[in-house]
Amino acid sequence: MTHGIIPAALAGFGTGLSLIVAIGAQNAFVLRQGVRRHSVLAVVAICALSDAALIALGVAGVGAFVTAWPPALTVVGLVGGAFLICYGVLAARRVLRPTPGAALTAGAGGTGAGSGPGSGSAAGRRAVLTCLAMTWLNPHVYLDTVLLLGSLAADRGDLRWAFGTGACLASLTWFGSLGYGARLLSGLLARPSAWRVLDGLVAATMVTMGGLLLARA
Repeated sequence: MTHGIIPAALAGFGTGLSLIVAIGAQNAFVLRQGVRRHSVLAVVAICALSDAALIALGVAGVGAFVTAWPPALTVVGLVGGAFLICYGVLAARRVLRPTPGAALTAGAGGTGAGSGPGSGSAAGRRAVLTCLAMTWLNPHVYLDTVLLLGSLAADRGDLRWAFGTGACLASLTWFGSLGYGARLLSGLLARPSAWRVLDGLVAATMVTMGGLLLARA
């Protein structure tokens, strides 16, 4: 069985990466935080650890319980859809009413959250809470990790945990690359107009995903 661990882990890595890379609300949020260089470690850690926990639940067989209780995903879809739409509206508001100096602060490596006492910690708490909500209130996360990856891992038999470990590593690799690689775009986003374009894309993504969740709930 030892010789099959690496192929199983690689299969899990490839499958997990293919599910995570798709454009979505969570990726858009991580990208924006990475460009701003604000709470990147916390956001990346929340996304990666949350995925790891959900994948572990799926590999352990919890997916069968979730499938047996569909109202759980319905409730999560309604709450998550409403949350994403609200966040999208806030992003759209930034497009229409940009904060003076936000691009300059972000481009210089600052938080872009203001300069008053405690503003950085307050913005950090908001980023953490937003990331937690965006992760755990998205039913697609449960479908991809707990149900889909869990069922694929079950097909591996005794190698299911190797498959799950590979999927967890894919999540860590992707979010780490997205969060810390986004700073390479800082030069392109040194102008307020560029930030308005980014916020416009974030707003469109959030509202679209939120609307789809509400429609399917």
